Amino acid sequence: MQKLTDRQRAVLDFISESIARRGYPPTLREIGNHLGIRSTNGVNDHLRALERKGYLTREDMKSRTLRLVRKAPAAEPAPEPAHDDVLQELDLVAIPVVGRVAAGALAEAIQTTEDRVHVDRMLVGGARDVFGLRIVGESMIEAGIHDGDFVFVRKQLTAERGQIVIALVGEEATCKYYFPERDHIRLQPANSQMAPILIPKTDFRPNSILGVVVGIYRKLS
Repeated sequence: MQKLTDRQRAVLDFISESIARRGYPPTLREIGNHLGIRSTNGVNDHLRALERKGYLTREDMKSRTLRLVRKAPAAEPAPEPAHDDVLQELDLVAIPVVGRVAAGALAEAIQTTEDRVHVDRMLVGGARDVFGLRIVGESMIEAGIHDGDFVFVRKQLTAERGQIVIALVGEEATCKYYFPERDHIRLQPANSQMAPILIPKTDFRPNSILGVVVGIYRKLS
């Protein structure tokens, strides 16, 4: 059975609690209100992940047909932060590397930490709410971002025209320049051999932007 993210565990626990207390599962809106998820599409992202991982089933994408297959396993205790006093003295920030660009659903990409990178806070503009993603592919090579690089991303739901963002396209994250146009969003690669991704504004969700790229990290060996 695949490991759950913290948010997926919270969704599953709320569904289990609702069924035990009321005898039937909650609606998508009830799940969203309880967990602070602003859109039903966001709730559906979590439910689809729980279905894929074998924790619940449902019929015709309806919340009232949710059926638990198994409850969430007991959460593992979070590890104690290491060397916090040293990091503060050196003005370093520990940035979690949470996954790979162009791989994984939103909830999994944000909450599954693979590693941590310690960098000078100045290199990420002093930002605190920053995570790292590993780049896959060569769509941003003309911006100096190569396959295998790590990008540092400041979490935010909005971006200025022309900024490099991490955006969600379907269930996959991608690194591109952000250009809002009259009736669509243009995600522009920095590779003259590749075409832009055009998304109708009606299909661009409020949580489609994961954040803005504020730095790059590259291993030389």
